[in-house]
Amino acid sequence: MAVGLTNLTFTVKKSREAKKGVEVDFLVDFGAIYSLAPAMLLKKMGISAYKTLSFSLADGTKITRKVGDAYFECRGEGGAAPVIFGEKNDQPLLGATTLESIGLVLNPFNRELYPMRLPLGHLKQAEVL
Repeated sequence: MAVGLTNLTFTVKKSREAKKGVEVDFLVDFGAIYSLAPAMLLKKMGISAYKTLSFSLADGTKITRKVGDAYFECRGEGGAAPVIFGEKNDQPLLGATTLESIGLVLNPFNRELYPMRLPLGHLKQAEVL
């Protein structure tokens, strides 16, 4: 593993109720919003794309990829999130949206996952005089 990079294995499934999933070794990318998994695996699980989006690579190159929804699990926790259909030579990436949907945050110093602090706004009712 390169310095500063973190790889984590997550199970990817079509839905929370799906019995079978596929384990994928993802590179956690702090700059990625969506996760990317090999299109072949996603299609094999019955996950279909519903739109095509344009993405920017680190060198500024623009590419387009199909996007669908998948269910991601890690250490007994799971959540649904958008997933990019990766093409040949695309590295599986785990993006911020997936971690947030599961309620996890990555500590960049020790490269470990922790439960996310989930604040919730609540308005107190004004006292009636």
